[in-house]
Amino acid sequence: MTEQERIHQGILFSPGNVELREIKLRSHKLSQRYSQTFEDETETRAELLDQLLGRLGKGSFMQGPIFFHYGVHTEIGERFFANYNLTVQDDAKVTIGSNVSFGPNVTIATPVHPFIASERRQMLDRHGNPASLCYAKPVVIGNDVWVSAGVTICGGVTIGDGCVIGAGSVVTRDIPAHSFAAGVPCKTIRAITEEDSMRYKPDILADCEIIEP
Repeated sequence: MTEQERIHQGILFSPGNVELREIKLRSHKLSQRYSQTFEDETETRAELLDQLLGRLGKGSFMQGPIFFHYGVHTEIGERFFANYNLTVQDDAKVTIGSNVSFGPNVTIATPVHPFIASERRQMLDRHGNPASLCYAKPVVIGNDVWVSAGVTICGGVTIGDGCVIGAGSVVTRDIPAHSFAAGVPCKTIRAITEEDSMRYKPDILADCEIIEP
């Protein structure tokens, strides 16, 4: 079993493994190159993201700077938007749906380290060699999700379709579809309903109009 396979099975793996370090170094370089481009360098940015990510749907835009740990472990749907300073530590798989928007300073962190300090320093790997080991849990974000500024999404979390995550939240548990959730730790506050429509906020809607389905 390879270290990549161990990651995806959710068991301890060695992040210092030569193969994994090569994948991460490639991702780090591509992330840095993207972060050094200007936002109107659309062709260059598209080429870099095509090399960096497992999948990125059409009509997507990342403001930059960005940081992906593995890159190839992340799959993103269509019309994704990410504001400044997106960090995706995608040791485990990260799946993001379509029409998802991120505010600035959003972090997705999939790896988990042992709580016991001595185990965090070193354990014996499958070959009996001392090594620093960790494991990772995947993250799934559904379609039509808004993740506000400064949110951290931890490994093992699924955020359902149509959710809004309040600014500064730390998401440590699943959030059901069509919910507004916020806080540290993030908790579901209420369902999102028709009453949240902008049509009921005429002072804000002003001279704009709702597009009827």
